[in-house]
Amino acid sequence: MENFVFKKKYGQNFISDKNLLAAIATDAKIEKTDNVLEIGAGAGSLTQELSSRAKKVVAFEIDKDLQGQLLGLNLKNVEFVFDDFMKVSATQVEEKFGGEKFKVVANLPYYITTPIIFKLLEECKNLQSLTIMVQKEVAERVCSKAGGKDYGILSVMVAFYGEAKITRIIGRQMFFPQPNVDSALLHIEIENAYPDVNKMAFLQFVKACFSMRRKTLLNNLCSAYPKEKLKNLLGEDILSRRAETFTLSEFLWMFEKLKG
Repeated sequence: MENFVFKKKYGQNFISDKNLLAAIATDAKIEKTDNVLEIGAGAGSLTQELSSRAKKVVAFEIDKDLQGQLLGLNLKNVEFVFDDFMKVSATQVEEKFGGEKFKVVANLPYYITTPIIFKLLEECKNLQSLTIMVQKEVAERVCSKAGGKDYGILSVMVAFYGEAKITRIIGRQMFFPQPNVDSALLHIEIENAYPDVNKMAFLQFVKACFSMRRKTLLNNLCSAYPKEKLKNLLGEDILSRRAETFTLSEFLWMFEKLKG
């Protein structure tokens, strides 16, 4: 790796500290019976830690210049996929585990964190949990509660799919090259608490509610629903509030009310 040229376009920031790598795998609750999906294998330091604990690891890496480094690790229970994870279907990913459940553990590039989270949550049927290194402020946004300044679409939708918590804060000095911000390890345990709710329709509803943060719910929803219907079904008190004041259960209640 001495002559490796880090590529800014891939958001490459590698971790080598063995204690931190072990802590990530521990926070992810990886056991010998687990299948693990890693997104962004990098130099393979986390891949090695996961390989030593899991049954099988499928590790995606977009940078083909790392192929020699990763294949040279000779990890018997690891399948490396040198492709862009965002361009591979969830079905293809799940086929690699033979339809079995799997956990995601990844040091995600900052520039594509949110699209990867949504792809995993929305498309993967056999996902058990995500343990992902993300920008600290993104982790805080995910875990934010109703009424908080960081509370938004990401907070609501992650809560819809499972329970999120920050397990540790990681300083920027733990990465090479060093990024400009601190990171956090975010663990999301998938619960599938609302199997009968149309996930994509609910997401569109939540997006509409947050379309203009400073506006009331009535202002944000009147382009999608007739005003009279909104007033009759939700009432003036509800409609005068802003989206960031509603809990997940309130969003679900409103969604079901307006569905007919």
